[in-house]
Amino acid sequence: MRPSGHFSAWLAATVLLVAACEPGADLPLLHSNDVGKSYVLGTGDAVRVTTFGEKDLSGEFSIDDSGAVSLPLAGPVHAEGLTTGVLADEISHTLRAKNLLADPNVVVEVTSYRPIFLLGEVQRPGPYPFQSRMTFLNAVALAGGFTPRAVKSHATVVRLTATGTIKGRIDQVSPVEPGDIITVEERNF
Repeated sequence: MRPSGHFSAWLAATVLLVAACEPGADLPLLHSNDVGKSYVLGTGDAVRVTTFGEKDLSGEFSIDDSGAVSLPLAGPVHAEGLTTGVLADEISHTLRAKNLLADPNVVVEVTSYRPIFLLGEVQRPGPYPFQSRMTFLNAVALAGGFTPRAVKSHATVVRLTATGTIKGRIDQVSPVEPGDIITVEERNF
C-alpha cells in the first residue's frame, strides 16, 4: 500500500521539522579558512624559527600556555592569534629591540598543530592529533564512531579565528581546523 500524497507531504514536513529541532541545527554553518588565508597560531602549536645566519637563534619551539614562544637570548615573544608571517616580524622586532641583531632575517613555519577535541556522543571523547585535510567524519572515526544517540548530520564547533573565538555548526564533510572543540550532540528522540 502506497501512502497518499497528503501523507507523504506531511511525513516529509515532519522529518524536516525534527531535523531542524536537533541541537546545534540553529547555529551558522562554519567554513574553514579560505585558501589564501593564513593559519592562526595557538597554544599547543609547535613552530620552527629560522634566523638566517644565526644558528643559536633558531630552533623548534612550542607555543606555551601564556601564548608565547620562549626564544634563546630574546626571551618570550607573543605568538597566539598571530600568523607565521606576523610572528616572524615580531621576532625580528624583538631581536632588533634587544640589540641582538641589526637586520635579522626570520622565517617561521608550523611543525605540528594543536590537537582537536571531540566531546559528546562519540565512543571515545578526548583530544586527537590534527591531520591535514581532516573532516568532521574523519575526526569521529578517530574517536571510535558515533554512539547510538548521536546527531550524525552535524556537530557544534568552537573555533579560534584571527578575530577571536566563534561558535557554529559543521556537517560531515566540513573541514576540521587545529584546536577545534567539536561537540557531537545527543538526538532529541
